Parts: sequence; C-alpha cells; structure tokens
Amino acid sequence: MEYNDQPNQPQPGPDKKNKGKWLIPLLLGIIIGGILVLLINPDFLRNENTAQISPAGEEENNENADSNGVLEDQPMQVDVSTQLTEIIEQVTPAVVGITNIQQNVSWGAEADGIEAGTGSGVIYKVEDGETYIVTNHHVIEDADSVEVILHDETHMEAEIIGSDLFTDLAVLKMDNENEDTPMEIGTSESLKVGEPAIAIGNPLGAYLSSTVTQGVISGMERTIPMDFNFDGQPDWQAEVIQTDAAINPGNSGGALINLYGQLIGINSMKINEEAVEGIGFAIPIDSAIPVIQELEENGEVVRPFLGVEIYSIEELPQYEWRNTLQLPVEVEGGVYVWSVENLSPADEAGIQQYDVIVALDGVPVHNTIDLRKILYEEKEVGEVVTIDYYRDGELMQTELELEIQ
Repeated sequence: MEYNDQPNQPQPGPDKKNKGKWLIPLLLGIIIGGILVLLINPDFLRNENTAQISPAGEEENNENADSNGVLEDQPMQVDVSTQLTEIIEQVTPAVVGITNIQQNVSWGAEADGIEAGTGSGVIYKVEDGETYIVTNHHVIEDADSVEVILHDETHMEAEIIGSDLFTDLAVLKMDNENEDTPMEIGTSESLKVGEPAIAIGNPLGAYLSSTVTQGVISGMERTIPMDFNFDGQPDWQAEVIQTDAAINPGNSGGALINLYGQLIGINSMKINEEAVEGIGFAIPIDSAIPVIQELEENGEVVRPFLGVEIYSIEELPQYEWRNTLQLPVEVEGGVYVWSVENLSPADEAGIQQYDVIVALDGVPVHNTIDLRKILYEEKEVGEVVTIDYYRDGELMQTELELEIQ
C-alpha cells in the first residue's frame, strides 16, 4: 500500500529530465569505494617512483623498495647528543670523590688508616698550581687524612684547609698535577621553583662514581633544623634549596648545577624516611661563597662570642618558668644561661647562671637558634650589643663587646 500526497493522479511518464539522474549515485559509489580501499590498504598508491621521508627528515626516492614496491625495514639513526649531554660531559670531571681516612690504633700495633666514610666534592678553583675543592663538613669530619678520587680514577691526597659545622662546608687543597678544570660558578639568587636541576656525585662511593640525576628546583629558602649534639633539640637552622634530583649517601658535597653547567648549590642532605621520596637539599652557592672564601683565608669561620652555655626555655616545663626562673606570665620565649665562661664578654658584663635572655639589640630572642642567627649573621666581632634579660623576675639590661669565638 502506498500513501501519496495527491492520490488518484496519473503517474508521469518518462521524459528527458529523468535520464541523467542515475549518474550521481554512480559517481558517489565510485568515490566512496576508492576511499574505503585507501583506508584498508594505505600502500595501494605507492610505487617505485613515490618519494619517501627518511628517518632524518630528508626527502628521498624509494630506492630501498623491493621488487614488489614495498619498503624494506631500515634502522633508525637517532643522534642522542644534546646540549644537556654535552654540558654534563664537560662539567663531570670537576666533580670528585672524597674518602675520609681515620687512624685505627690497636694496642701494641702501628696505626692503620681505614676508610671512615665517603662523599663527593667540587673543583671550584685552580690557582698557582693548586686545585681547590669544596665539600661538606660532615664528609671530612674527624678525618686524619683525605683522599680525592678524580674522574679518571686517579687517587690523590688532599689537605684540609678548613671546615665549618654550622654551614656544613669544608675546603680542601691539592696539587694540580692533572690539569684540573674548575666548574663555573653560577648564582642561586635567581633560581625559580620548577627550574631544571642536575645533581652530580658519587653515591655509594667509588662503586657509582660520576652519577648524574635530573630533577627540578622544588623549593627555595627552606629551613631545616640541625641537631649537632643529638640531644633531640635543634641547634641551628640551615637555609637550603630543595630539589627532587636524587641525592643519596655519597652524593654529599657534590654539585647541583643548572642547564648551563653552572654550580648553583652544594648537595648536602636528604630526608631519609620510608614514606618520603625525592626530597633532597643543597646549600645555595650564593651563601656558600663567602664561607668558602673565609675558610681559604682563615681556616675557619670567625664568629662573635658571648661566652655562655645557653638552652631554650621551651625545653623546660612551664612550672620551671614560674618557679625556678621566676618569669612573668607575659614572657613567651627566651634562652636561659646554664653556665658563664670565666673572663668572657658575658662574664664581664655581669651575666649569671639562670638569667633569661629575651632580646639582643632590641631583636626578640625566643630560642637558641634566634640568638645564634642574630650573632652569626648580623653582628661582627668588636661590635657592642645590648642584652635584655630577666633575673629573679626583674627585667634588666647590659652591654658587652663581642669577641672572637
């Protein structure tokens, strides 16, 4: 049954206008069929004269086609030499291994040198036939002698020029017999979070020398508490660069560089916890350079000296604040004096045991770190400072002249 818009009308007969209507479906069928063939077999149109693109990106004739016109498999030639690999190759010789050798004295026997620890170092200067190396204080701590392992596995003895506990830096010196090339010094001030960073060092000592790991700058101006005497209380706060470039035991003292091959930090430590991954720290090169220069000149970092043994009152129970130290309720922090060195600046200024120092030149002191930061970073030897302190509940003030520690 059919339904028409106009029933009972006679059907039109064939005419000239209807003769060409079959051509359009035919052409469409041919086009669609051709597209399907190309989709199923992309090589259909290829022949011996078809130009191909080589792996290197250059157009060439299909001379490697077999007799059936099908390309034979050709090995890919990839140039892995990049600017980064060239820079790493150039700077890696400036990163050396460090071996801490200590004397093992047995009863009735001669002392034998044993390997007490290993780390890394960076050649930062070559001058007057001598090579200067910066590393970490904890790498060479308590060493009787130090051995340097160059990138070509040459072993040389080095002299410890000086080291510093608070900045964890040390400077070594040795003869420039191998024509060592120093690493270019960069700057850490302009670093950005997310910027690429590369760590070079010797994790696990000589077993994995000249290891390169890549990451990014994860954070700037991080402060990490340092407990030097392992009493559970922080003695200092190190200001460091955070990176996720792998820093493992043996990397300490190695180089953190930027993409220009410039030294931007001295690798120092990592958070070694099972639940933590990819958190390492480096000493910023801008804060390291003045310390390195002072170690070269003096063998130590000269710091102002008060002459007191102090502890943070936050380590004490609150009832000791009120009963033993007799502090007013408005006091929220400070350091209490446990002992005073005889004839020291503090002794001559009248400071006594159980005095609680709360300010230095008007700057509040809440704990031992605050006091050391003010003394070591803002004051100079010979400078006169004002100390605010409590004694028997009474606020008092005195002046003293800072001396060499």
